Amino acid sequence: MIITIGGLAGTGTTTLAEVLSEKLDVPYISAGFIFREMAAERGMTVLEFGEFAEGNDDIDKESDKRQAEKAKSAENLIVEGRLSAFFVDNADLRICLMTPFDVRSKRIAQREDKSVEIAKEEIITREKSEALRYKEIHNIDISNMEIYDLIVNTDSFDPESISEIIIQTLKVI
Repeated sequence: MIITIGGLAGTGTTTLAEVLSEKLDVPYISAGFIFREMAAERGMTVLEFGEFAEGNDDIDKESDKRQAEKAKSAENLIVEGRLSAFFVDNADLRICLMTPFDVRSKRIAQREDKSVEIAKEEIITREKSEALRYKEIHNIDISNMEIYDLIVNTDSFDPESISEIIIQTLKVI
């Protein structure tokens, strides 16, 4: 069983991947894990690699390709990443997490120890930039939800409850 979990920053994709991984006893990988792996292969810190990756579309493409390859070679895997659903062709279930902007802003502000106002500004800038990059690099419209099998509002449910929704969904697919 291959599951992808995507969503914008602050929706709880990593937390859900961890909870679901434990409950299903299925390993998970994240786009962040792949990014760190690629940095280590080049003998760079994550910060150095991030600077190197800026403006280098090949890094994004390689990261996406690696996620897809890991999923293809796995029998059971949870793949967490904003674009995972678009690249993991053999996914049995594609999940997208949604959360109201104000809630995501508060979560990110708390996680990154900054004001909510600054978090909001950064989110808007980041998401505009990412939407353009995804369109330019992959021809993906990140606002198109048609690829997802299940969309969950993480403001309405905690990670445990969401994992139960997914487990129940898995029983009927």
